Amino acid sequence: MANDGGRFELRQIIDSIGEAGQRLSEMGASEGAGGNLSICLLGPVLPHLEFSQTETIALPLCVPPLADATLVVTGSGTRSRDIARNPGACLAILEVQPGGEQALMRYSPSRTFARVTSEFNSHLAVHLDQVQRLGIGYHAVVHAQPRKLTYLSHLSEYQNEEYVNRRLFRWQPETVLNLPEGIAIVPFKVPSSDDLMRANVQSLRERRAAIWAKHGIMTRSSHSIAAAVDLIDYLEVAAEYECLDLSLGQRTQGLDESELASVCMQYGVERRFKPAR
Repeated sequence: MANDGGRFELRQIIDSIGEAGQRLSEMGASEGAGGNLSICLLGPVLPHLEFSQTETIALPLCVPPLADATLVVTGSGTRSRDIARNPGACLAILEVQPGGEQALMRYSPSRTFARVTSEFNSHLAVHLDQVQRLGIGYHAVVHAQPRKLTYLSHLSEYQNEEYVNRRLFRWQPETVLNLPEGIAIVPFKVPSSDDLMRANVQSLRERRAAIWAKHGIMTRSSHSIAAAVDLIDYLEVAAEYECLDLSLGQRTQGLDESELASVCMQYGVERRFKPAR
């Protein structure tokens, strides 16, 4: 996402968030104002002239390693489907200040939100953890509520990590190829709480997707925000197959263990979640 001069073009970043928000809406994963997106950038950023207003805000946690980073984040109560049409109404640009306790927020005169997304503590904590561990300059985080995946997370057996991986990864070879590490499960936590933030960081440390039981999913990518949305897309399709199978009385087993193993061998992918038993 950086240009040839090694600088991030904020207009391109904003366009990518708009496209991601539109895709979430198309797949039914961001009803109303549900869902939120953010991108963390470390390095020079070419500004966007529409975001001409400023104010200083306190960050939900102290992030000294992110000093001078720029975060693009959705506003609370904004709709994912509206970002592409009117990004100034939906997005804030946060420039983390030295010390990591505050950020200079740049926003558009057309801003419609009072504050950034209420889940920003989880976004920021995941960005911090990944940047510290991997030394990356770009990181995207997406939270959404895809219908069938969220429904399954209300069933007690699908709140078991081994079980949900076994059930969802049996439907299409693409699922294991794109998420060989599997998906994590975060037990239900109050939305926006510190408990959810801490559990989410731990779950996403080695994985790129974590189902929030009875709430939705969070995904991350160090490549693009579109890649983070793609993970939700793959898993929601798997959940759709699973719901269909449940509705028909579980008439098929899907891909068996030997078939999954052969797919991974063919493509040189190392599966890192427990195999079916």
